[in-house]
Amino acid sequence: MKTQYTVALAIISGFGLGAAAIESLHAQAKPPVYVITEIDVTTQEAYMKEYAPKAQAAIKKSGGRLLAAGGKLTVIEGAPPKSRVAVTVWDSMEKIQAWRNSKEFNEARKVGAKYATFRTYAVEGVSR
Repeated sequence: MKTQYTVALAIISGFGLGAAAIESLHAQAKPPVYVITEIDVTTQEAYMKEYAPKAQAAIKKSGGRLLAAGGKLTVIEGAPPKSRVAVTVWDSMEKIQAWRNSKEFNEARKVGAKYATFRTYAVEGVSR
């Protein structure tokens, strides 16, 4: 009989500890950070051929994910953005800084500067 109580108590304790651990992990989760880039492209064909693939590879290599990119924009309110907009998501500002300081990004940006100007900013997402 004692063994049954011990097993039941162990199961209840394990369940309680597991629930507390999961709740603690959820509380520690950082919200994602989104990078929005407005791009004023001057030479579309060269931009798409020479810059875009390099920029996307640098984002992927550094841990970012491209969520949206393109020139098909719908203005809902206010002044329109530049000719293209790109949105990427990152785990943290530290990863964004590492990407911006990377050799791949800087090499790609040198190419991109020949064909476009950029306005870039980051915004912290909301916790779920």
